[in-house]
Amino acid sequence: MHDSMTVKNKTQINIVLNQQKEKLKTESALFVKEEKLDKHLPLKKVEKELSALVGMEELKQIVKEIYAWLYVNKCREEQNLKVEKQVLHMMFKGNPGTGKTTVARLLGHLFYEMNVLSKGHLIEAERADLVGEYIGHTAQKTRDLIKRAIGGILFIDEAYSLARGGEKDFGKEAIDTLVKAMEDQQHDFILILAGYSNEMDKFLRLNPGLPSRFPIKITFPDYKVDELMEIARKMITERQYMFTKESEWKLRQHLQKICANPEKSFSNGRYIRNVIEKAVRKQSVRLLREDRNDRKALMTIEADDLQVE
Repeated sequence: MHDSMTVKNKTQINIVLNQQKEKLKTESALFVKEEKLDKHLPLKKVEKELSALVGMEELKQIVKEIYAWLYVNKCREEQNLKVEKQVLHMMFKGNPGTGKTTVARLLGHLFYEMNVLSKGHLIEAERADLVGEYIGHTAQKTRDLIKRAIGGILFIDEAYSLARGGEKDFGKEAIDTLVKAMEDQQHDFILILAGYSNEMDKFLRLNPGLPSRFPIKITFPDYKVDELMEIARKMITERQYMFTKESEWKLRQHLQKICANPEKSFSNGRYIRNVIEKAVRKQSVRLLREDRNDRKALMTIEADDLQVE
C-alpha cells in the first residue's frame, strides 16, 4: 500500500514538472516571437505619428535613415565591430508653421524609445531665454537651460538671432556656451537649432566651426495649396465641424492667391489653424443671431463664416 502511494506521488510530481517545463517553453517561445515582432516598434510608432502629418515625404525618409543608422550601430556594437561616433545635433530650416517643433517632439520620443536619450523631453527656447543683461549672465542662463535639457532635446527657434548683434553682443556668449556643451555633453542631450532657411545659412557662415557640428540638416518646405486644404480638413474634422462646398471653395481660392504671391508671408499650418478658429467664432455669433442649435447647424462652417481677404 505504501509503495503504491509512493509511485503515484512520483508520477504526479513528474507530470507537474513536465507541465511547468512545457509552460516555460511556450512562454519563452511567445516572448521571443513577440520580441522579434516588436523589434522595430520605436520606428513603427514614430512613423504612425508622422503619417498623420501632411506632406513631409523627404523628412519621413530622413527619420527612417536616422533610425536605421542607430539600429545598425547597435548591432555592430553587439558584434564587437567599430561603431562610428553618433552625433545627432540638428538644424531645421523652414518658415513658421511647417511642423519643425512637432517633428522635434516626435524625435525626442523616438530617441527615448531607442535609449539614445534618457528622458526624451523637449525644451523650447528663444534668444530671450539664453541672452542675459551683463557679462557672465548669458553663460549662466545658457548653462541652466542646457541642464534642464539633459536627457532630452534643446530646441532653439530663430537661432540666427543669437548672432545679430555682432562681436560685442551677448548672443555670441550664448553660442560659445552651446558649442562647448555640444562637445562636453554631446551624448547627454541633443541640440536642434531652427529658423528661416536663408537666415540659418547666414548664421552658419558667421562661425566656421558650426556647420560640422550639425551633421543632420532638415529643410521644411512650405505647404502647397492641396496640402494646406488637407490640413484644414483634418483640423475641421477633429473639431467635429464641416465645410460647405462654398466655404471650402472660398478657402481654396484664398490660399491659391496668397501662395501665388512671391512676397507672401504667412505661417503655413499655423495660419490655417488661426483661420479655422476665427471661422468658429464667427459661426457662433451667426448661430446666436439666427437662434439655431440643431446638430447640423452646430457643425457647419459656411462661406460667410470664413473671414479671409
